[in-house]
Amino acid sequence: MEAYGPSTRVVLRIIFVLLVVIAVLWVIAKITGIILLLVLSIFFAYLVSPLVEFLRRPRTIGQRSIEIPKVVAIALAYLIILAAIVFAILVVLPSLSNQFPEFVEQAKSYWSSLAQRTQEIIEYSRLRRLPGPVVNEVNKAVPLVVEKIGSTVTEFATAAVGYVVYIPWLVLIPILGFFLLKDAESFRRSALLMLPRGRWRWRGDEFFQDINSTLAAYIRAQLTACVFIGVICALGFTLFGLPSPLVLGVIAGVCEFIPLVGPLFVAIVAAIAALLHGGLFSAFMVLAFLAVLRIVQDYFVYPRLIGQGIHLHPLAVIIAILSGAELAGVAGIFLAIPVVAILTVSY
Repeated sequence: MEAYGPSTRVVLRIIFVLLVVIAVLWVIAKITGIILLLVLSIFFAYLVSPLVEFLRRPRTIGQRSIEIPKVVAIALAYLIILAAIVFAILVVLPSLSNQFPEFVEQAKSYWSSLAQRTQEIIEYSRLRRLPGPVVNEVNKAVPLVVEKIGSTVTEFATAAVGYVVYIPWLVLIPILGFFLLKDAESFRRSALLMLPRGRWRWRGDEFFQDINSTLAAYIRAQLTACVFIGVICALGFTLFGLPSPLVLGVIAGVCEFIPLVGPLFVAIVAAIAALLHGGLFSAFMVLAFLAVLRIVQDYFVYPRLIGQGIHLHPLAVIIAILSGAELAGVAGIFLAIPVVAILTVSY
């Protein structure tokens, strides 16, 4: 006679599976910083990889064909990137640092102006002798909107400050990226050797190639889109006479890497700056400019950048971003699209 019946064994298996899932989630929660560091290192490796491949191309000198070893090519790529960063610091950073204090002061004055406009709206509703219920709703709604904006900005700043502790870890990103670039092929071969010969190994090789092309297409397209949006926004904000256009352009370029949420945040900030700096017409023109830029970017530029690497429906993108925000905050928004793309390829 068995000690446990079939129903008892099923219950024990379910409990065991739940305990394993809880343990895995607990471990993931504890090493979230390490996972994010590894993901950023993978992104960095994908960004540097085209330059490394370009440097490794065989070149004919006289009658001899010379090919640079991979390690040397990676080192040269790092030196080129470092030189570009130093050049950007020497050329761009002075202008950016000059505009940043102005941007902070303008933000403070804009916040004061927003509070003043709020009081004007309340006074206007009283002077016009609007119906009592309407006045009461205006008195309640306007301060709530201002408070909501303030709390949202505070939460965003708090979340950003929370990631400051990871800044020293950024030094590890190029180090891990170096090993990923150097040994990526060895990692792939080792993974394939763990699969049975024949169809499984062939499918595994195809799977790794699809994952590689998908991530490469996404990351390189996003980087190019960030640079494109940052430059165009900086030029556009300069033409519209907004204060600190270079700072706003940098913010637009950085936020472009966060799908959906980033462009919306930039549009709100730019519209408020234009409204308080140049009036309602200026705000309308800035929003129209950003809307046209969004259409050109999403329907003409970005599809050509990303090519055939990723096939995701816009609804899947929105749901992925919202889910990522709920699960992991800013990091979840950042990683939502690559994760969904990998799951799609896996399926």
